[in-house]
Amino acid sequence: MRKYSSDVAFTPAVKALQERKGSRNSYARMERSGSWETTVTPELAAFIAERDMFYLGTATADGQPYIQHRGGPTGFLKVVDERTLGFADFGGNKQYLTLGNLSENPKAFIFLMDYANRQRVKLWGTARAVEGDPDLEAKLRDPSYPGKVERAILFTVEAWDSNCHQHIHPRYTNEEIAPVVEKLQARITELEAEVKRLRAAAPAGPQ
Repeated sequence: MRKYSSDVAFTPAVKALQERKGSRNSYARMERSGSWETTVTPELAAFIAERDMFYLGTATADGQPYIQHRGGPTGFLKVVDERTLGFADFGGNKQYLTLGNLSENPKAFIFLMDYANRQRVKLWGTARAVEGDPDLEAKLRDPSYPGKVERAILFTVEAWDSNCHQHIHPRYTNEEIAPVVEKLQARITELEAEVKRLRAAAPAGPQ
């Protein structure tokens, strides 16, 4: 039984290193003041709803880690309830590494990135694959995405924390860039038309 929710990450070995490196006192104050969130708050739900990708970490029974990139339409990772996230799983390269890991080790980790605004959120928990539940699949799938749902993946949140923005390099999606590009293109078209008009109105030079 963990005393603090952050103990999911701050193991005795981690705390011993924090003590030696001089950061344990500040994290101990954080623990006493409430530690990390353990449910999906409205702020976290809003952050999740704007993501079109995340990284999913799993591990084999003997601890060999594996990180998988998951992408889809904006908001494809959905809040099922205050302790559960879920997404529809489609066919891929058929390696089944994540599914195999979860079949023998349910511990999982989700890493959410907002590169444009330099924000990141880390979620610790467990995950499981659910097959043959059409109602759940329909709830999690995006109607605009044509792929066939093979199963649902449910992630149970145990604790989550947000990180500082240090060393996050801003990156932007096509959807984020498109309005800026359209505005610039409209301005270029406007200026080109003005140049054309001015040239037409200019008096002819000496012959």
